Amino acid sequence: MVEITTKIFGQIAVEDDKIIHFDNGILGFPALQDFTLIYDIDKGNDAAIKWLQSLQEPAFAMPVMNPELVVAGYSPKFQQELLAPLGGNLNSDNILMFVTVTIPKNDITKTTVNLKAPIIVSIDNRKAVQLINDDEAYSVKYAIYDILQARKKEGE
Repeated sequence: MVEITTKIFGQIAVEDDKIIHFDNGILGFPALQDFTLIYDIDKGNDAAIKWLQSLQEPAFAMPVMNPELVVAGYSPKFQQELLAPLGGNLNSDNILMFVTVTIPKNDITKTTVNLKAPIIVSIDNRKAVQLINDDEAYSVKYAIYDILQARKKEGE
């Protein structure tokens, strides 16, 4: 178990089986390799926004979300060797995929996700990679505010 004092969430204890490891860190932060997911436990998998909290840098937590919540059928393609750090036998049943969320300070309606560089996590071994895909159908700044508002109204 690892205990850290985070900037956003205060003191947290992370069990070893909740640690997600990136061999090469995440884009822009290669030294940050160990993370955990923090989310509203009452909402579980239905929590739209989750936080990828660094265990090496307590001040670093990045909002992420399941891309399927905003883009049905999201399926970026990658060369198999790029997925090698995750281990073998990957399929939709044993991976989690997240995209990073950018929430501007002054205008929440301009919230976007980065569909170009998803984070892929193996459920089997909790190893992860962040990869850039070449698919022109996906953008770095995909607006999601209106989509999330519509989903919220559907759920009411």
